[in-house]
Amino acid sequence: MPVPLSIVVPVYNEERTLPVLIERLLASCGDIAQAIFVDDGSRDRSLEILRSLARPGDVVVSKPNGGKGSAVREGYRHAQGTYTIVQDADLEYSPEEIPSLLRYAQEHDLPVIFGSRRLKRQKQFVHLSFFLGGSMLTRICNALYGTRLTDQPTCYKMVRTDILKTLPLCENDFRFDPELTVMLARRGIVIREMPISYHPRSIAEGKKINWRDWFKWVWVFVRLRCKPNSAFVL
Repeated sequence: MPVPLSIVVPVYNEERTLPVLIERLLASCGDIAQAIFVDDGSRDRSLEILRSLARPGDVVVSKPNGGKGSAVREGYRHAQGTYTIVQDADLEYSPEEIPSLLRYAQEHDLPVIFGSRRLKRQKQFVHLSFFLGGSMLTRICNALYGTRLTDQPTCYKMVRTDILKTLPLCENDFRFDPELTVMLARRGIVIREMPISYHPRSIAEGKKINWRDWFKWVWVFVRLRCKPNSAFVL
């Protein structure tokens, strides 16, 4: 019988936050989830920390640096849970809220549920540009694909694994995120949302997305809008 959930944790030079993240992740989700840690060619002690703290039943994968999308897709390959979600290693998102997302998805037999930062009254940003950029991406996605999302760029995208494994995902960097959303929307899968907590970190703390990435994100939306439905099934 499969575990209820697989949690993919892409890691690149996160030795500062990894011990706390793993402790919190396993404390809150350890009984319900398979943890899949993918080190994307870190140059610090991240891989050493992963190997020392992962449980015997968890998966630790090491690969050459190829970008967050490549790390997430590698993690998806190992997913065995009924649902799969991504947990960033930087602690902007609270792993303690993952069980609530899973329960809601199970109770309502949902194929997909996104955790929305915008549905909760809280600090939304450190820099206004990140907030405005994310809000614009959500509006563009809704306009092009008829979705009704409040937070398209959210990290917490919980997808039924059997669906996930039929999506021909190929992006290697941050563009895997809009690619996943678009493929779900083009398959006619309704995306539900739940409010989640958010603890944004600053550029000095390692925020990596910039405006060049924003335009690449938009290009994914535009490019995939022109493809036939057959392009979104393996």
